[in-house]
Amino acid sequence: QVQLVESGGGLVQAGGSLRLSCAASGRTFSSSAMGWFRQAPGQEREFVAAISWNSGMTFYADSVKGRFTISRDNAKNTVYLQMNSLKPEDTAVYYCAAAPPGVIFTRTRYDYWGQGTQVTVSS
Repeated sequence: QVQLVESGGGLVQAGGSLRLSCAASGRTFSSSAMGWFRQAPGQEREFVAAISWNSGMTFYADSVKGRFTISRDNAKNTVYLQMNSLKPEDTAVYYCAAAPPGVIFTRTRYDYWGQGTQVTVSS
């Protein structure tokens, strides 16, 4: 079955960096957009970043623009989120998501989700 497994979360001080990884399996994801979302305690899940099937397009939430970078390696079926200059308000569970096959770029049409990885930024 399709699986998305995130890793790389942890505890970091404000101003620090983390790199999240999402390993996909169960089908080929090279024709699908991939994205990252996050959910803080007591809040709804929110969009963070998206990348097109061939890495030609990326899109970021205003809150992370200039600090986070999404990338992917289709040969490894893996998507990454490099997070720099982290702030306490970035604390959340971060989720990887995959769009259906053929949806090459989207901010909303995701049908597969990982289990999430916790990112905690201390002040």
